[in-house]
Amino acid sequence: MEEDKKVILLFDGVCNLCNASVNFILSRDKKDRFRFAALQSDEGKTILADWKLPAGEIDSVVLLENGTAYFRSEAALRILKNLGGAWILLYVFVIVPVFIRDPIYNWIARNRFKWYGKRETCRVPDEALKKKFLQ
Repeated sequence: MEEDKKVILLFDGVCNLCNASVNFILSRDKKDRFRFAALQSDEGKTILADWKLPAGEIDSVVLLENGTAYFRSEAALRILKNLGGAWILLYVFVIVPVFIRDPIYNWIARNRFKWYGKRETCRVPDEALKKKFLQ
């Protein structure tokens, strides 16, 4: 897949749930579609600025795909769609209205540190995964 066709996922680099989600995606990204950057990283901040997204208001996940930014439940569903395989079947939940999906997403996001904890610093990828992380 061409580099400009990659899907960029910005995530909260200190959130344990977010990091577990990145691990989940990494282990299932058979078509090498995803590139990652922590929201707190210099690259994450640059990407937010380039896309004219409000850095101070975004604290969980942003998916950038084909010139469009997706947030909250829409981002999560598009991640599953991009993983392909049986995961694409979960994309059917896109039929659930956003006004129902996003409050559930927001509830989980609000409680993620209490339930899953947080790191002191952002994730640093090892050499094997370095190409998947934007720097």
